[in-house]
Amino acid sequence: MRSLNPASIAAPLARYAHGVELPAGARILRTSGQLGLAADGSVPARVEDQAAICFANIRATLAEGGMDVADICHISAWLTDRADLPAYMAARDAFLSGANVLPASTLLLVAGFSRPEFKVEIEVMAAKVG
Repeated sequence: MRSLNPASIAAPLARYAHGVELPAGARILRTSGQLGLAADGSVPARVEDQAAICFANIRATLAEGGMDVADICHISAWLTDRADLPAYMAARDAFLSGANVLPASTLLLVAGFSRPEFKVEIEVMAAKVG
């Protein structure tokens, strides 16, 4: 994969790339949106704890497909509160700490999710040759 950040446009606002070029013949894995729902059915109150669950679920799904964080080419995330941006970004940056190529990223603020206690939803697309 190769990050694309054209010099002719403004730099990314955070730790992501404007685009990512995938290698020819790559296998593609796309996750569903992951919510902060723990395996025991509980939902933590803090967005950083919900994001940690989302990223753990994504890591497990990637592993099931023979991939890992380094194979992520795009992250989409939705938050219900702008005030949660710093906590989400810290969790995302920690999750991506081992990635050599930064993925493209989309972040949106939304009115809510299927249950009112959910504060964040995250999905990824990953690609791997072989």
